[in-house]
Amino acid sequence: MTATVVVRPRAIVHRTEGTTHGPITRLMSPGDLGELLKPFIFLDIFSLNASGGKSSFGMHPHSGIATVTFMTKGDVSYEDTTGATGLLLAGGVEWMQAGNGVWHDATLASESAIQGFQLWVALPPPLENAPPMSTYLDPSQVPQVGPARLLLGRYGAAQSLIEVPSEMNYLAVSLKDGEHWHYTPPSGHNIAWLAVSSGSLDAGGLINAGELAVFEESEHRINFIAKGDCSFVMGSAVKHPYDLVTGNYSVHTSKAALSQGETEIQRIGTRLRQQGRLN
Repeated sequence: MTATVVVRPRAIVHRTEGTTHGPITRLMSPGDLGELLKPFIFLDIFSLNASGGKSSFGMHPHSGIATVTFMTKGDVSYEDTTGATGLLLAGGVEWMQAGNGVWHDATLASESAIQGFQLWVALPPPLENAPPMSTYLDPSQVPQVGPARLLLGRYGAAQSLIEVPSEMNYLAVSLKDGEHWHYTPPSGHNIAWLAVSSGSLDAGGLINAGELAVFEESEHRINFIAKGDCSFVMGSAVKHPYDLVTGNYSVHTSKAALSQGETEIQRIGTRLRQQGRLN
């Protein structure tokens, strides 16, 4: 007789509602959960209304990281100092690899409310001070795998058009009330988390809109049951093996790399002020 091996689902080890300031809730930052979940080191969920008085995030800098913006509702216009400009539609993805330093801004382009996530991904030493680059995907360019849209990485037979610096997946999932789904991470993906944007979700514990859950470090699958219609983002990855050395808008792997990135940020900022693009 062949014994049946039962693999238990992956357990939740931490959950948070983050801290809210106006229209932005910070669910993860490099000084807290980012240390547990690196290369995923920062996550904001934002919700803005065109009539609420704030229409722009303001031009601001980064270095040493990539920012990933995913719109769940509404559209934003974008620009950055790589020269990229355009419109990021709901369901689209922005990957901005800041590298040695870049400034960017996003402005509401919808009359109705917008909602989205901004994620930061830590870069390895060969890329943290490399020239910046950005990639923007329309919704039609984002692969669909069952109820999941693949924002970054490779899942099943699908692969994102965005080239990522290490082994990671980032997905946006929508489930109907009572729908079951499970996620089996690729080999080596011992880091996993999710954040709910609408509805509630049972993933070994009930997670409500606006909450982030961290799963134990393992390669076990994660089981989901929607409690009402539900939407969430989730990430899995091979753990980033480098230190997180932080500045005001930057995260690098060493003090020397941070100093180089911050010097470039200051140089670009001086140019923007001379052009009258900063207050």
